[in-house]
Amino acid sequence: MSRSGRPKAELVLSEHEREQLTRWSRRAKSSQALALRSRIVLACAEGLDNKTVAARLGCAAATVGKWRTRFVEHRLDGLSDDPRPGRPASISVEQVEDVVVATLESTPKNATHWSRAKMAERTGLSRSTIGRIWKAFELKPHREDGFKLSNDPLFVEKVYDVIGLYLQPPESAVVLCVDEKSQVQALARSQPAFPMMPGMPERRTHDYVRHGTTSLFAAFNTADGTVISSLHRKHRAVEFKKFLTKIDTEVPDHLDVHLICDNYGTHKHPTVNRWLAAHPRFHMHFTPTYSSWLNQVERFFAYVTADLLQRSDHRSVQALEADIRNWVKAWNEDPKPFIWTKTAEQILDSLKRLLQRTTGAGH
Repeated sequence: MSRSGRPKAELVLSEHEREQLTRWSRRAKSSQALALRSRIVLACAEGLDNKTVAARLGCAAATVGKWRTRFVEHRLDGLSDDPRPGRPASISVEQVEDVVVATLESTPKNATHWSRAKMAERTGLSRSTIGRIWKAFELKPHREDGFKLSNDPLFVEKVYDVIGLYLQPPESAVVLCVDEKSQVQALARSQPAFPMMPGMPERRTHDYVRHGTTSLFAAFNTADGTVISSLHRKHRAVEFKKFLTKIDTEVPDHLDVHLICDNYGTHKHPTVNRWLAAHPRFHMHFTPTYSSWLNQVERFFAYVTADLLQRSDHRSVQALEADIRNWVKAWNEDPKPFIWTKTAEQILDSLKRLLQRTTGAGH
């Protein structure tokens, strides 16, 4: 005769409890632990046994049993963590939820975003308490990032094309991410910098004198992280063709060359197209408009900026170009390839969710 185990305590939800549990389980920014516990209780309320609930939610049966029992004994309060030694918490779950919901779904009067002072005034909690709640839920109302959605009619096709080169590069070929970092300025600070000292950062004057510009052409090898580079005072189709000639010289003849570029006009100029027609081993792949984040060479340019250009002090373009050449040479002595992990499907799904949150589109 099979054993049925210990009898389970009956779990029946009131309308208020079901509504609250559903809210906790669905809110994207809620504590994931609380969301799981809420889903456990909701599933148990359907009459399912612990093993069935555990299999559905991907957790251990013992976990289901723990929160089933806690809820039966203490109801909604039983889903919070066990009390720890020290002063009892003076802030309720409802107050925390109110702060999080208000931060995510509203704005203060006569302001574009919440500050600690404004949220403290609204809720009656202290500023430090608001700060701790925001830190726990990783909310930063004072910060914002920019974005620009592509309007390229071939966006999906280009994403699949570029990501395919990253994740499954063709055989007997090299994949190079190509672009120009144009208008790199040789800037000379008006006064010498004060060096860093204990308790004091390095200090530089805000004003400077311009001594001309140069453009860094770079081809980033996605396989090994090495870079083919060239410096030109201008960045026209003529200079881009010269750079393609340099790539042709440095890449072994038996390899095809796949270039990932943006939609800058020089990359599609008739002069460049004629050169490409005369060099059939070269294949051009274009990122969608407003999608430079797909091009790995942009990450390389960010390193150049942070390590060299951000605090540069050059009295001539020649000095600037010499430092750039030395920096690229040092990079190639210890190259760092970037490991691309996102598939095209994952990228498109992320953009779909963004569209749904911002415009309701993307269905």
